[in-house]
Amino acid sequence: MKTYCPPPDKSITIRALLLGAVAEGSSRIENPLDSCDTRAALSCLEALGVRHCRDGSALLIEGRGLKGLKKPSGPLDAGESAALARMLAGLLAGQAFPSVITGRGTLLARPMKPTADALKKIGARIEAKGGRLPFIIKPAKLKGGKVSGVASAQVKSALLLAGLYSGKPVEIKEKLPTRDHTERLLALTGARLSRSGAFLKMGAGPLTARPVTVPGDISSAAPFLAAALLAGESLKVTGCGLNPLRLGFVRALRSMGAKIELKPLRDFPEPCGEIEISPSALKAIKVKPAEIPAMIDEVPLLALLAGGARGVSVIGGIESLKSKESDRVAGTLALLASLGVKASYKKGALAVTGAKKFTAAGPIRTFNDHRLAMAAGAASAACPGLKIDEPACVDKSYPGFWDDLRAVFRR
Repeated sequence: MKTYCPPPDKSITIRALLLGAVAEGSSRIENPLDSCDTRAALSCLEALGVRHCRDGSALLIEGRGLKGLKKPSGPLDAGESAALARMLAGLLAGQAFPSVITGRGTLLARPMKPTADALKKIGARIEAKGGRLPFIIKPAKLKGGKVSGVASAQVKSALLLAGLYSGKPVEIKEKLPTRDHTERLLALTGARLSRSGAFLKMGAGPLTARPVTVPGDISSAAPFLAAALLAGESLKVTGCGLNPLRLGFVRALRSMGAKIELKPLRDFPEPCGEIEISPSALKAIKVKPAEIPAMIDEVPLLALLAGGARGVSVIGGIESLKSKESDRVAGTLALLASLGVKASYKKGALAVTGAKKFTAAGPIRTFNDHRLAMAAGAASAACPGLKIDEPACVDKSYPGFWDDLRAVFRR
């Protein structure tokens, strides 16, 4: 059986950095991800007066407490990380100084109005002109209150971080359950976090620095699981995050007939363990919109596997993928077409007709989107010699992806 250990989780690394910055004391972050997005986070924190240093494989973040951040000398550059831009907006909404958050490349076209609107509901003075970056944030006395219909983990996290500075609790009701990494790290650092009926309740108060070990990223492991299934090989993934709200892809694969075993080894603050997958014959699947938040990053991979399954698969509730780093719906359709797979998109749902065999009809376009590039990499397991345009875009979240893929599957 082949073995593989994924890189550290990007979502958890960014959240640990932001919370460490406003905690009291020094936070030790073991196994943090080093990527374009996490470097952007460190750069923004440096501009806010937060010092950090490396200690072997760990990062030490010198927390400044909730009121210790300093006014930056210019706009904060979130690079191409939407998660960083949105969560940083929540952290800065309650500061006593003004700030501007901008970014680069595809991030400048990403929708930011939902974040600004949600923060305004609790008293933030924030603008995203035209619904895009830059965020322009002015000092405000946050009043708290209830915000319903939150559809994004990043918007939810922005509200939770703003709640640390609010005079009254911030209460959040989600449209559907989304990843809870922020809640887990807030609980670890002693935040006043609780549930009140259907609402998640966040109260103001100090955080205490605590050590955090970042598990492997399930979204980075997913292409390797897909590649193993397409290549008909067994694979053991070690040191991987097993957060239930990130396991939608695994559950979908099981519904398709994939033989997958999970072996949890640690539970708090983040579940972590091993995944073993064995050669399996896949059948078509129907995915409901409520299932998508738990596998939002893996939809292109699921569509790819549906292209190699028996029957017609329907993946619903994927409208939000049209405004990711690229139009990920169009990119997925292009990926499947390049492999000779029939697929269509209508009313928020993707229909994929399984093919007996992938055929390389031409180079795969990644649209400079790391998730599409990794899906193309997984496809190469069943289609050797596949040519992929702009492969370096994986550096956003997984700089060593291509080396790891070659090492595991020796292609």
